[in-house]
Amino acid sequence: MGIGYRLTSRPFLAVQDSEKAHGRAILGLRILSSNPVTRSLLRGMYSPKALPVQRFGSRYPTPFGLAAGMDKRAEAIRGWESLGLGFIEIGGVTALEQGGNPKPRMFRSGTSKALVNRMGFNNPGSQNIAAQLAKHVAKFGKPSVPLWANLGKSKLTPLDEAPGDYATTMERLWPFCDVFVINVSSPNTPNLRELQHDDALASIVEACNAVNTTMAQQHQVGVKPLLVKIAPDLSDDQLVAVVKTAREAGCDGIVATNTTIERPEATTEKDRNIFGQTGGMSGAPVNTRSTAMIHRIYELTNGEWPIVGVGGISNAEDAWAKIGAGACLLQAYSGFVFEGPALTKSIINGVRKKLQQSPYDSIDEAIGFAHRESQRVDE
Repeated sequence: MGIGYRLTSRPFLAVQDSEKAHGRAILGLRILSSNPVTRSLLRGMYSPKALPVQRFGSRYPTPFGLAAGMDKRAEAIRGWESLGLGFIEIGGVTALEQGGNPKPRMFRSGTSKALVNRMGFNNPGSQNIAAQLAKHVAKFGKPSVPLWANLGKSKLTPLDEAPGDYATTMERLWPFCDVFVINVSSPNTPNLRELQHDDALASIVEACNAVNTTMAQQHQVGVKPLLVKIAPDLSDDQLVAVVKTAREAGCDGIVATNTTIERPEATTEKDRNIFGQTGGMSGAPVNTRSTAMIHRIYELTNGEWPIVGVGGISNAEDAWAKIGAGACLLQAYSGFVFEGPALTKSIINGVRKKLQQSPYDSIDEAIGFAHRESQRVDE
């Protein structure tokens, strides 16, 4: 089905405005998953066999999930379930409703398998998203896989009021989501990345943890995992500081990485125009840097802090490399744009094959294998 998508659907989508094509794809998935017949067809075509992983207090049927940004409004939850994803991350969601940056704001390079976007956290706001999730749960029940929420800062909220902004969104979404990701690394909200550092990050985590504790007590259940998502553009010193601050503040793990403001060398005139756009780049050009940062975080934390690997995953080789670097879960966004709905099945089947060819019996055993192999070489 991946070949079929590349030969038919991808060329059709390539001639459309990127953001409109994105919206049509989400709408199509929502429509197909609303009918039990087509929903079953989707499962049969695209859902892989289970490759379970236990993390963050939940069982993940596979370690591969949907990254934030693809389904900002939580519109196609049943569709993503039908495609066999191990978990779904909605958002980014902000406390306030906002339209995002002026259009056009999404640009696609098929040659480089890269996306540039400056969306600016366009979303209906956490109150409306919470209402939509409540309606979804009332009608269909809780999703069959863990549901994550990506928390962003409202553009109108000053940086010194950011902790309350993040905490408000978390409180509203708390009853419906299983894991929360503090996004302080999008390049498309002015000065947002300043919140990755020291006291600013610690204060956001502290505010979210306070909400987490309060909501857990009210609902008489345990607190929910809280992660932080970082930029791939951090220097090593900055990365060390962010990891130290996030761990000490009580984050349960880290998502590496968000989009980059760096650009690869353009080989075509179209790519030069796309790479010249402001915004964050995702896709294949981020892959190497993302994997290197996962390596470094695993090294800094002795493999004791869960790492979610995202950035340029488009095949099983990319996924396996991130597991070897230290990632326990994986996510994709641009990969679905360029490879289509068969991405999940091809990656999980490929990772399963690599696992069978390795000396490891499970994904848990394989995590960080590149570090162990490097140590054996050094010895």
